Amino acid sequence: MGLIVMIIGLVLFLGVHTLTTHREARAAVLARLGGEGRYKVAYSLASAVGLALIVWGFATYRATGWVQVWEPPTSLRHAVLLLMWLAIVLIVAAYLRGYIYLLVRHPMLTGVALWALAHLLANGDLGSIVLFGAFLVWAVFDRITLLWRKDRGAPQMPLGGIGHDALAIVAGTLVYLALAFVFHPIVIGVPVFGV
Repeated sequence: MGLIVMIIGLVLFLGVHTLTTHREARAAVLARLGGEGRYKVAYSLASAVGLALIVWGFATYRATGWVQVWEPPTSLRHAVLLLMWLAIVLIVAAYLRGYIYLLVRHPMLTGVALWALAHLLANGDLGSIVLFGAFLVWAVFDRITLLWRKDRGAPQMPLGGIGHDALAIVAGTLVYLALAFVFHPIVIGVPVFGV
């Protein structure tokens, strides 16, 4: 039951996020809803419901329907930790735009892809494969669609230079440590460091 709920949540959450990659369809939905304001409200509500279903479904799956598919080797542990740190720094760099943003071009999508890949390497159960595999496929697909979008040259937030890069690295590292030492062991119930 939990896996089905999680999949419904993934379809809803990633579905509305995929809509942004199809500009004509997005424009039609925007017109049908009567403007940007209503579109953003509907988008936010659908995303929130999808995310809630993902969280509830995955938690239910973990508690009642765990299916182990493969056993991740412990030799990947250091690679996973490094990928996660890079993912968080890139996600932060998407908002603190500097040279990292120029180099990576879309650090949010790259960060989500690295986050998903790290979790796929660290988890061998069916629910994790579906969850993180879906996010990885979505991030790669969205990144590829940037190549053929007609509005890809749209104005972006200004770049802040190397100061923003340094801030992204420091802030990303602090977020990474908070996730590793507080969020993951307390909320997820799985320690990142140690046994």
